[in-house]
Parts: sequence; C-alpha cells; structure tokens
Amino acid sequence: MRLTLSYTLFTLAAGVLSLAVIYVAMKYVPNYPLTSSNPRYRSDAPSRQEILDSLLRAGGFALALMTAVGLTGGWFIAGRVLRPLQDLTGAARRAADGALEHRVALSGPRDEFTELSDAFDDMLERLQRSFEAQQRFAANASHELRTPLAITRTMLQVAAADPAGQDWGRLVTRLQDTNQRGIEISEALLQLAALDRTPPELAPTDLATATREALATVQDEARTHGTTVTASLDPAPTTGNPVLLRQAALNLLHNALRHNHPTGGTVTVTTGPHRHHPDRVRLTVTNTGPPLGPETVATLTEPFLRARGRTATTDPTRRGHGLGLTIVTAVISAHHGELQLSPGPDGGLTVTLDLPGGRSVTPRARAR
Repeated sequence: MRLTLSYTLFTLAAGVLSLAVIYVAMKYVPNYPLTSSNPRYRSDAPSRQEILDSLLRAGGFALALMTAVGLTGGWFIAGRVLRPLQDLTGAARRAADGALEHRVALSGPRDEFTELSDAFDDMLERLQRSFEAQQRFAANASHELRTPLAITRTMLQVAAADPAGQDWGRLVTRLQDTNQRGIEISEALLQLAALDRTPPELAPTDLATATREALATVQDEARTHGTTVTASLDPAPTTGNPVLLRQAALNLLHNALRHNHPTGGTVTVTTGPHRHHPDRVRLTVTNTGPPLGPETVATLTEPFLRARGRTATTDPTRRGHGLGLTIVTAVISAHHGELQLSPGPDGGLTVTLDLPGGRSVTPRARAR
C-alpha cells in the first residue's frame, strides 16, 4: 500500500507540474479576442481566459484519470516487486520454525532479488549442514559420555552384589581407566567449545618448534608400540597460537601411533615451507597401517568417528576418544589453514597441515 501511494503521488506530482508549466505558458497568450486571418472565417478565436478555463477542466479530468491509473498500476507493480520479498519472508519464517530444508529457488531474470534469493538459499544450506552436524555431535557425545558411566555403574553394582569375590586391585584399575576415558572426552569437548566460542590469540611462532615439542611427548608411547618415528623438521615460521599448534601436532602423532601396525610400524614427520607456495608452511604426518578407503578417510574428521567406525579398541594404549582430528580441524580453521587426508597406496594415512607463512622467529621469541 505504501509503495502504491508513493507511485500515485509521484504520478500526480508530475501531472500537476506539467499542468502548471502549461498554465504559466498560457499567460503569455494575448488577452484580447483573436480573429482568423482568412476573411472567409469571421468567427472569433477563444480568449486567453477561455483557453485557461478549458485547460483547467481538461487538466482536472486528466489528473483524475492519472490517479485511477496510478492506483491500479501502482498496486500491480508494487505486488510484482514485493512478491520475491514475500517469498523470502516466508522462507525466513519457516527457517525460524526449524524447517531448514526449504529453499526459495527464485526464478526469473538475474537481478538484485534473485541474487538475494541465491544468497539466502546458500545460507539455509549451510545452516542445515551445521545444524545436522551439531545434532550428530550431540548424539555422539551423549553416547560416548554415557559409555564410561554405564561401565562404571555395572562394575560398582557387581562389586556391591559380591564384595568378597572381587579382585579389588583389578577393579580399581578398571575404574581408574574408565574414569580417565570420561575425563579425556570431557576435556576434548571443552576444548572444541572454546575454539568455537573465542578466536585464539595469534603471534609469530614456528610450526617446527610446536611439532618438536609434540614429538618429545609421544616418544614413550612410540617405544611402547614398537613404532619407528622419523622426523625432518625444517623451520616453518607462521603466525599462530603455539599451544594450539602443539596440540594439533600432538593429536596427529597420537593418531599416527595408535592407528598403526601392532608392531614394526613407522611414522614420518616433516615440516618446512610449502613446495609450490612459498608463502605457506606445511606439516606432514605419514604412518603405516591397514588400508583405508576414500569413503572412510572422508569421515575421519567427524566427531567420534574412527578408522574402524565408532567402535573403540579394547587396548588402552591404542584407544582414543574420536575427537583428535575434529580438534585439529577446528585449530586449523582458526588459523586460516587447510587440512588434507590421503590414504596410502599400501595402507596407512598421510595428513597434511598447511598454514599461512610468517616472518622468521628469533630464538628468544621461539623460546618464549
């Protein structure tokens, strides 16, 4: 209605302005009777006042007609212009009610409305993917947290039913192991929530230094598994958070060790400038292990998904919580980097972590 009235008022204003210009111009017509130059026609021409009176009458009728046309045409034009916005409003209301699968899919010529519709559809698609991912994450997190609690309850119920027949040392060890698993899952979930909530503080650092510190942490685990770790750590200056980068490297190393051959496996770690992009740095972790299909590799960054699915191994030294690569993905995303996973031709996995390069780090800054 507002657009219709605006169109009508604009049309009336243009008509009134045109009529006023003609009216003022007619003021210059001589104000005395005019006669025809042909003697055969003796009738007098209308005077200026008569012409002005006729002009006002005709102008009044024309303005009334323009008002009707403006109201009718303006109503249809406004409806045609606003129809795409009404479709977008309806889609927004459906999305607010939780129906994220709906798409506007506005057809017609490419203009501002179709561009807005495409952008809105793209936003709905990303919201739907994010919402579905959060639903899966919540369901998986509930399952993972419920498992150690259910195991603990079962062991305590058995112990309470038959206190004399229990191996209390073994029971305490199993309870500690189960409790530690629940703590690890909770800490990983908190770390993911912190990454999603606040961006990390970035500073000049060296990816090689973070990887070297992570390697020192996993040396005992590598010896326990009988895995040979080979490292070639060239300087890889970048701008990032040293703690988060060390955690990302540590998660990659844990995965490489735990998802490897039972004995005699190898892990190769390299850092340095990107071979094809000098303005980027790279961390590569390659391990041996069972063959992995492309469809399996594509799901490894999903929360609580492991190479063998959602079933954890019974070996406590090789058991993870299924959030390692998920945390790595969040860390790399916060650093504007890229994470690539490629299955090896003979088994195992190659994980490549690319980050934007930065200026070289001095020894003092590196130590700090």
